[in-house]
Amino acid sequence: MKLLSGLRSANSTQTPSSSRWRFFKGARPRILVWYVLLTAFSSVTSILVTHQIFYDRIRMQAKVYVRQQVSEFRQLANDRSAARKLSNQDVATLFDSFLSSYHPIGKDNHAIALIDGHVYKSSSEFTERLLTHETRLIRYWAMLKEPDQAKVSTQSMGNIYYLAEPVVQDGKIRGVLVVIHCINSGYKMVDGAVLLVLQANLAVLGIATLIAWVTTKRVLAPLSLLTKTAQSITESDMSQRIPVTGSDEIAELTATFNAMLDRLQLAFNSQQEFLKDVGHELRTPITVIQGNLEMLQYCPEKQPQMIALVMDELNRMGRLVNDLLLLAKAENPDFLNLRPEELDWLTEDFYLKARLLADREWKLESKGLSPIVVDRQRLTQAVMNLIQNAVRHTQVGDTITLGSSVQGDRAYIWVRDTGTGIAPEDQQRIFERFVRGSNHEEGHGLGLSIVQAIAQAHSGWVELVSQLGQGSTFTLVLPLNSPPNVASTHEPDSHRRRQSSHYQFFANRLTSPRFYNHSR
Repeated sequence: MKLLSGLRSANSTQTPSSSRWRFFKGARPRILVWYVLLTAFSSVTSILVTHQIFYDRIRMQAKVYVRQQVSEFRQLANDRSAARKLSNQDVATLFDSFLSSYHPIGKDNHAIALIDGHVYKSSSEFTERLLTHETRLIRYWAMLKEPDQAKVSTQSMGNIYYLAEPVVQDGKIRGVLVVIHCINSGYKMVDGAVLLVLQANLAVLGIATLIAWVTTKRVLAPLSLLTKTAQSITESDMSQRIPVTGSDEIAELTATFNAMLDRLQLAFNSQQEFLKDVGHELRTPITVIQGNLEMLQYCPEKQPQMIALVMDELNRMGRLVNDLLLLAKAENPDFLNLRPEELDWLTEDFYLKARLLADREWKLESKGLSPIVVDRQRLTQAVMNLIQNAVRHTQVGDTITLGSSVQGDRAYIWVRDTGTGIAPEDQQRIFERFVRGSNHEEGHGLGLSIVQAIAQAHSGWVELVSQLGQGSTFTLVLPLNSPPNVASTHEPDSHRRRQSSHYQFFANRLTSPRFYNHSR
């Protein structure tokens, strides 16, 4: 008891974690997680790219600004130096002239003039900071003999971009003008804007996540209903269906699932009916055999008659089992052994075999002249079943007609009799297993089912036209063309052979209403 209680407590402690893991394995949380990850990734990527673009633009604006100012200074220096050589006093006057006309835009732009390695004049009051913290940089500028531009990081002003223009005459440095743009303030403005955008994106992402959570529940509702329906289906109840709404992929899946349930229910009902019919058909011969064997000890003088009766019932059971096996094999892909055959020779063979079955007025109406790819044995079995069916329902003196023809890409093989005919209410049912018409009481009701199975295995069908008292016509409709994996070979120039008069006669009658296809 303690062990059981311990197991129960362990199971109870494991249930919450397992349910949590099951929750995260569901489609809805996974879709939401992927949605959040993709949205966050795209948002962060776009923000970082935008941040970098603004940084590059700030640096580009700094470059343009300092180059423009230095270009103006160069023009002024060229005008002064073209007239005479510049002395130190002239360089100071040049710097004074430029700085007096220099008006920086904003607080981030500065200009510094250096003479003899010292700061001569500045456009702003940040010279003291430079002298205090950036003496090394000032000494570097004072020693330049060529123009120099770069982005450097300073202690007093942060990141700056400068362009230094030395005034050199006779190989001697007369002075240096440095135009500076502080880019830290621009960086700070961009960082602040990006921070605001990031906060706004987080808020929007939270709202979008809630909306996505509600939306995914509605979108996946048919899948949940599909799961519940599948779990509720049992062998005794396949009637439940899922309502189809919309026209998206989930609606298509729902419709496909409902169609699958229809097929399963049909197959299940067919199986139940099949088992019921088989049980009914086998019960009678088994009862007869059992009864005769039990009576054999009391009536030994009737042993020959009883043995003959038992053998007859066993033969009938054997035929029934063989027919059932044939119908079961008809659904297998290797049921047929397809070979090219000549339709006219097949028709003659059917006719010669039929004439030996019974005393009837046999007629060969026409022969189709065309190669056809079929399983000769299976097709012979189907046609002979139709012929035997015609023999059973005709009498001596009645006529049974065989024939074949070709129309388009199909072959037609028919058996027509002048027998009793089939009632209209039975014509739709006689192809079902164990079904016999009201005036067709012989046999076990599988002959026409076998015919239909063989026709369908050939990708064809069976047509029936019948009237009570006027006979019946069964027509096998088969395609001429072979499947892609079967080579079609036939007699050379067989299509040029002359058709018989029967062919022409029947070809004109193929389009009459009597050839109505019940299976299409």
